[in-house]
Amino acid sequence: MAVTSMPVAGTPEEVFALLADPYTYEDWVVGCDDIRAVEGEWPEPGSLFHHTVGVGLVKVKDNTKVVEVEPDRRLVLEARARPAGIVKVIFTLEPEGDGTKVTIEEYPVRGVARTIHNPGQDFLIRLRNAETLRRLDQQVRERREAQGPSGPPEREAQG
Repeated sequence: MAVTSMPVAGTPEEVFALLADPYTYEDWVVGCDDIRAVEGEWPEPGSLFHHTVGVGLVKVKDNTKVVEVEPDRRLVLEARARPAGIVKVIFTLEPEGDGTKVTIEEYPVRGVARTIHNPGQDFLIRLRNAETLRRLDQQVRERREAQGPSGPPEREAQG
């Protein structure tokens, strides 16, 4: 199993807002080129999105399905890139200071990826997921900047 963690400069609610928007995955998941369609109410269990994933000229059209969700805390996905395989991806969000510690656990559950699963494969997945988390952090920062200061403006005391 490949486990990768990184602090992200946003609250668990801000980070989960990106996880809960399937159309953002192409912006921050390494290897995801296109979200083609969404079925169901993402991220409700059983909902899925259709994606194009791959590297270089090798592209696969498949889907990712929600297995389990705990809003602002945990999202479990089953990502398909057949015939290469099917992997389980677990996002865990933990408050950490002013931000969130985001952990991605990923491991193959079916297909060629499971058959050839080895420490070298886990190392490469950790590298990819470190870049994915860096991009997720950047997306959270950009959303925060675009939204500006939250809440209503402070009122001056009248007297």
